[in-house]
Amino acid sequence: MKVTIAGAGRLGTQIAQVLAAAHNDVTLVDSDEDRVAELEGHLPLRMVAGDASDPSLLEQAGVLTCDLVIATTGSDEENLVISLLAKRQFAVPRVAARVNDAENAWLFDQRWGVDVAVPAATPLISLIEEATGATDTVALLRLSKAGVEVIETAITHESRAVGRTLGEIALPAGTVVATVIRDGQPTVPGPEMRLKPGDELLLVSHAATEQEIHAAFQ
Repeated sequence: MKVTIAGAGRLGTQIAQVLAAAHNDVTLVDSDEDRVAELEGHLPLRMVAGDASDPSLLEQAGVLTCDLVIATTGSDEENLVISLLAKRQFAVPRVAARVNDAENAWLFDQRWGVDVAVPAATPLISLIEEATGATDTVALLRLSKAGVEVIETAITHESRAVGRTLGEIALPAGTVVATVIRDGQPTVPGPEMRLKPGDELLLVSHAATEQEIHAAFQ
């Protein structure tokens, strides 16, 4: 699946990381050149600097051949413009947009090119399920073409994994930690990374269940 994501904030970056880890072709667009430079080379995807509400920039990002566009900027106005352009000008099959202000939710419909409107408080995995049209069990994203499952777990003060390195944690067979998100920043971790409360982990597995993953960390 080819995906363009507008907005490299915490949410957009997390979605991009999950979809890229599942072997999708992902392009992440942000108008902040410093943010793009910060993420470039640290994520397995393409970064593009520029305003995603500019049709020429969207075309440069490859939206003409996209299967999915996700607008996750912090501005409802920008998300609507991006959605409208994606659907009306570039005929993207599926468009999802984040609703930052609940009072604007009524605008996020087919008139603005939005197939899926997602409230800001929606959990990450649920948002991805809604956006991609891949629905399965709660808190679990299955991407059948990739043959993998992406599972999210968070480290709290009560988690038994606190203070331990990833190398010290026995993971189910066929499971890898795709990224650790700490203070809003995604990191491709090594076995020496020591887990802290507040860390969010995204794991890719060919066989493990959500319960097995949580048991390893909680």
